[in-house]
Amino acid sequence: MLLITKSGLPKSLNKTIKDFVYNKYNCYFVDSNYLLVMLKNGFKFTLLFLLLLLISCAKRGTIDGGVKDTIAPVLKISFPANYSTNFKGNTIKLTFDEYVKLKNINKQLIISPPMSKSPTILPQTASKYITVQFNDSLQANTTYSMNFGESIEDNNEGNPYRQFKYVFSTGSYIDSLSLSGSIKDAYAKKVDAFVSVMLYEVNSKFNDSVIYKDNPRYVTNTLDSSKTFKLENLKAGKYLLIAIKDENSDNKFNSKKEKIGFHKEFITIPNDSVFELSLFKETAPFKTFKPSQASGNRFTMGYEGKTKNLKVTLKNKQELIPSIVTKLPEKDSVQIWFKPLKIDSLNVSIAKGNYSQDYNTYLKNQKNDTLSFSTKQNKTIGLSEIFSLKSSIPLQNFDVTKMQLINKDSVSVAFKTEYDEWNQELKFDFKKEPLEKYKLKLLAGAMKDYLEHESDSLTYVLETKNISEYGNLTVNLQNVEKFPIIVELTNAKGDVVASQYTENSTKIDFNLLEPNLFTLRVIYDENKNAAWDSGNFLEKKQAEKVIYFPKEIDIRANWEVDQTFNLKP
Repeated sequence: MLLITKSGLPKSLNKTIKDFVYNKYNCYFVDSNYLLVMLKNGFKFTLLFLLLLLISCAKRGTIDGGVKDTIAPVLKISFPANYSTNFKGNTIKLTFDEYVKLKNINKQLIISPPMSKSPTILPQTASKYITVQFNDSLQANTTYSMNFGESIEDNNEGNPYRQFKYVFSTGSYIDSLSLSGSIKDAYAKKVDAFVSVMLYEVNSKFNDSVIYKDNPRYVTNTLDSSKTFKLENLKAGKYLLIAIKDENSDNKFNSKKEKIGFHKEFITIPNDSVFELSLFKETAPFKTFKPSQASGNRFTMGYEGKTKNLKVTLKNKQELIPSIVTKLPEKDSVQIWFKPLKIDSLNVSIAKGNYSQDYNTYLKNQKNDTLSFSTKQNKTIGLSEIFSLKSSIPLQNFDVTKMQLINKDSVSVAFKTEYDEWNQELKFDFKKEPLEKYKLKLLAGAMKDYLEHESDSLTYVLETKNISEYGNLTVNLQNVEKFPIIVELTNAKGDVVASQYTENSTKIDFNLLEPNLFTLRVIYDENKNAAWDSGNFLEKKQAEKVIYFPKEIDIRANWEVDQTFNLKP
């Protein structure tokens, strides 16, 4: 056998060679017997053939496969046929026009109504056939829909057969009604991918607990790129419509781990409305976990829920032990501080509203915490920023007579102090001038923690920028539904950079902003607590409404930006 590319053969030779095998490299395997025939036809013809052979096949390197295949596989036939009725078997066979493979089938395949047991789908290797074998009993007189998403793709180039759907009915007809809508996040601007949208049939057996323990009647999924959904092949009836970020893919709601969105009222089908569901993570009921000893004078205690009005009491038998409770940074935990004790155990009592819990905690011989300070400012401080010192141990008192703030001309600058015990921060508020340098001197003993440790002498040098290095933003709000509202600017990470709370004003000023791209949002503060609050499914309470300005706002140095924000939906 000799190998020669298809492009290297002249038309006359193509006609002469009849027995060949064309392979994927665009080459022919030519039987050597034909070479003898060609040699008899003339020396000149033979030389031409050999020259073409050398040019086409002798060159080393990767063989060019020609134009890249971008065509998706095509379903040639299915058995039973797609949209069949009176389905009685437990197996479906799909035949394609080329070799296909399955990719992320467990995540991409959406079966509605859901099945308790996942079907077996074979083969896992490349094939022209896909077989689906059901491992669960099918419901009578029910239309089933199997959306394969982008799980079926050709073997060579990975071109997906997008949103292929196989539908069949165990009854005499196919249900044909549909429902559509969109998904949003109740708080964040970005919407989660792979959100399940579900319909629960409202019948004599229905109650709100079905979303925690039962499969829905119908389900679809937004998969990885869409914010919209469409539930198809539905039957007429009354339903509960919900959306879940189903982390463990079990078609049930886990309130501790998953987000949920729901339509407050039941819906009837057929229905031409387009529904919008807002996803939120429920605030867990308050709960604490057993404290653990972190040092000779401190416990840490994890919690769920909100800590407002939390009360912690320490006792040594009947003796009340003084304590301080502070937040453990960046964790859902608190720190319980006490003076070192030479005892074996302490009783920790927790109370918050109707919640109460007692823990008996054993004490080990551990080192005590030491006093130190840190600050988030690194020399430069914003003209509207407040300087703060974070202490490693809660402070008991501080002496302003041992503190001095001066500018670059050594002139004293007036300041006010405020201590935030929950966050262990001592704040220094003073009027800052542009292009100024400040020096904060803290003499030894200026601060004392609750363990009677006194601070060493400390000095902090701060600088300010020129006003021209900042930008200002004025937001003019239109069609505000109701007050109060919270107006926030966030950065690319979603961190709140600036916030304003107003009970009546539609003009909001954000001055002295660092140049950046900002996201603008408005929160309708329903309970007037100056914070965004999530919702709760069982209480039929939606999360507080958040409206985002559709574009990022570009704030540049020495710019004045006047932005109108229409809140009308």
